[in-house]
Amino acid sequence: MNASSPPDTTPAPPVHLHVCVTCRRGLPASDNPQGRQLHDAMQALAKGNPDIVVHEVACLAACNDGCTAVVATPGKWGWLLANLGPEKAADLLTFIDAYAASAKGTVMPSRRPASLSDMVRGRFPASLFSGV
Repeated sequence: MNASSPPDTTPAPPVHLHVCVTCRRGLPASDNPQGRQLHDAMQALAKGNPDIVVHEVACLAACNDGCTAVVATPGKWGWLLANLGPEKAADLLTFIDAYAASAKGTVMPSRRPASLSDMVRGRFPASLFSGV
């Protein structure tokens, strides 16, 4: 940036969290599966925060890995996360904050909450998330 250029004041796009609401984490079928509980907890934590948009999806096809979610935003890597549950909602919000602050969407393991150390199942190129 040269000295005469004004700073970029374009707001960053929101982080999109897609939570599988059918995930049961290997538990018996119920009217309130663990994935739905995680979705509801994340929606409550993100309420009033325009920088996080929580979506529900019916299945992310990672059933052997417990509750799953995808974190994505245009221009950054997207991540498939697993081994989640409603008890990890606050730590997932911490991860999302670190993700939002990163330039390319990479959150190094040392920056992740300890409860989420085993959560990454895959990442996706930024080009897949132009419209999230």
